[in-house]
Amino acid sequence: MKKLGMVSLGCPKNAVDTELVLGDLLGDGYEITSSQEEANVIIVNTCGFIEASKKESIDAILEMAALKTEGRCEKLVVTGCLSERYSDELLKEIPEIDHMLGVNQYPQLKQILKDTDAREKNGSANHVHDSAEYFESYMNRVLTTPFYSAYLKIGEGCSNKCSFCIIPKIRGRFRSRSPKSIIAEAEHFAQRGVKEFNLISQDTTMYGVDLKMKDGLVQLLKSLSRIDGLEWLRLFYCYPTFINSELIEYIASEEKVCKYVDVPLQHTHDFMLKRMKRQETEKEVRKMIDELRTKVPGIALRTTFITGFPGETDEHFKHLIEFVREIEFDHMGVFAYSHEEGTTAYDYEDLVPGEIAVARREELMSLQQEICRNKNGARVGEVLPVLIEGSDPGEEYLVTGRLATQAPEIDGQVIIEESDVESGQIVPMLITGATDYDLVARRAEETVEKVST
Repeated sequence: MKKLGMVSLGCPKNAVDTELVLGDLLGDGYEITSSQEEANVIIVNTCGFIEASKKESIDAILEMAALKTEGRCEKLVVTGCLSERYSDELLKEIPEIDHMLGVNQYPQLKQILKDTDAREKNGSANHVHDSAEYFESYMNRVLTTPFYSAYLKIGEGCSNKCSFCIIPKIRGRFRSRSPKSIIAEAEHFAQRGVKEFNLISQDTTMYGVDLKMKDGLVQLLKSLSRIDGLEWLRLFYCYPTFINSELIEYIASEEKVCKYVDVPLQHTHDFMLKRMKRQETEKEVRKMIDELRTKVPGIALRTTFITGFPGETDEHFKHLIEFVREIEFDHMGVFAYSHEEGTTAYDYEDLVPGEIAVARREELMSLQQEICRNKNGARVGEVLPVLIEGSDPGEEYLVTGRLATQAPEIDGQVIIEESDVESGQIVPMLITGATDYDLVARRAEETVEKVST
């Protein structure tokens, strides 16, 4: 049986594609190995969103290409967003690549690998322009996340026209998966112990629009909430324009829906929002945030911003700083603008020097660190349910977990001391301490017992 190695880069949406490919190939003459040096076939699922991710992807391809001579690799396959953007250039510069697939050919890989003469028959290793094909079922995924947590990809592509983003050109217009397939997938993995599902797509709030569903995301959440064993549903990538009252009220009413919304804003000054071709204004953003916090007390808001976008002045950035200081987001990411060919913004002339964009990013993150420190400090003394994740890789004697208001990998965590708990449990914990981004906790019953004695 041949050994299959996989390198997956980029966002959680890309990770789901990776899991689908692994599931499709597993048992079809392949076994998965975590050691790339032992792999007979290596697949690199690339990201090509911004310059940093392109460099990371190219470095990974080159590293795996070396295993054609230094390891056991017989076939090197490159897939994903970078392939979609630069397939011809990659094949020319890295001849070790045997097959190149884009984001629309993942299901074809199994047959391509079976056909040992595929390269000669096609006259090329480039399959990026082959007809599009998509997995009908997502239940054969090989989860690369812990057994209790999974991403639930509810759509593909994006119909927004943000001037900084290349994704619509790479992945096409937004296409919702059928409710039936999503629910079947969630039921399948919930029966196997998954308690937490993180809903993702390029624009989660657009779910169901192309299917002519009214309040499609709310309908989907209602169906998912009825699944036995499922405990937490968390929403990512919610476009601010489409967070409406129906969605907010359902988040407030359903205990299985985490009081958490990821809503990438990118900027808050109206001039910048217009330059970015965003559909919302600052006034509308403020209204949306106010409604969320009024109707869903304690909700955690995550957002992302871009600093140094073409045309951003000191005044625009000061406006953004003051907005963040006033609103106090619970979680925030900041990216210095990346000038990407193929985007509308690539033709903008009033570029901001890179060092200024980076300095602004650091200033904004410094402010957010202060905000997080204060918010975490205010939680000391609360008893909250914590999803146990297991031993901390850096400190084996410490166990870590997360609140419903902390998403995996991107937000802070809860560091648990002196507690006998198992991974995958959701346990009430007393928050006993706080750092800039993390919380410290102890099992609530243990603490109560110590206090009472």
